[in-house]
Amino acid sequence: MSLKTETRLLIADDWEDYALLDSGHLQKLERFGSQTVIRPDPQAFWEPARPIQSWKADARFATKAQDEDGAGQWELLSPRAVESWPMRWNGLTFTARRTAFRHMGVFQEHSVHWRFAQDQIRAAKRPLKVLNLFGYTGMMSLVCAAAGAEVVHLDASPKSNGYGKDNQTLSGLDDRTIRWIADDAMKFVAREIRRGSKYDGIVLDPPKFGRGPKNETWRFEESLPELLDGVRDLLSDQPQFVITTAYAVRLSYLAVAQALGDRLSPYGGVMEMGEMALPQQGSDRLLPTALYARWRAG
Repeated sequence: MSLKTETRLLIADDWEDYALLDSGHLQKLERFGSQTVIRPDPQAFWEPARPIQSWKADARFATKAQDEDGAGQWELLSPRAVESWPMRWNGLTFTARRTAFRHMGVFQEHSVHWRFAQDQIRAAKRPLKVLNLFGYTGMMSLVCAAAGAEVVHLDASPKSNGYGKDNQTLSGLDDRTIRWIADDAMKFVAREIRRGSKYDGIVLDPPKFGRGPKNETWRFEESLPELLDGVRDLLSDQPQFVITTAYAVRLSYLAVAQALGDRLSPYGGVMEMGEMALPQQGSDRLLPTALYARWRAG
């Protein structure tokens, strides 16, 4: 079987509760549900549509760190600013919140993968088991469970898993099977291989750098090849999809796609690769967010 390849730009344009209102001068103005925030963005080199001084927001994130994931502080700019609030996507409800690392409890650009996974699960017309690694607060896990899959969700942060469980309840999915596990991804994958576990879909959303619950170290360029070997070994005889994203790494999407393709070529199918982006409201401008490679059965 031959592996077909496609290059695509994925644009997260399917939101009602999120909007990129403006961007430029290394900043972005965004609406997350009821709250508007200003956050740094190292890729927004261009001129903003309106002067940054005129931007109106409920909160602004400030940091001195050059690292995109560096810690900082939120400055509240409005009396209507709140710590957490509900948001919705495609019938699912979750909680957004401001965190010390500028994140908002959701990576909104991933809606392109949520919909893809949902479509793959429904198209299979059979029960699927999905592994969501580096799952954060669980939107991908909720999407897969809502589509009918049995889900194993793994994140190194027990707090993130707790938020994910809360989101499961908010979305009315307590009757769906999601196992919430706090563990190091590499160790968990190795154990699952020894157990003979198999998955029909696997999702990887690793950080550039991270630590596991017992201070295990993850470095994207060093750790990804071994993890992809593990993904190959965990796939069932009839896998349906694999999704990989990468943030702030010195790699091309070609490098990630070809590394993933090495492991999946025996299955044939289609490998999509490219960049992910957010559309700016009232403009044809796109804000790049990540690179990706994702595979689906032919």
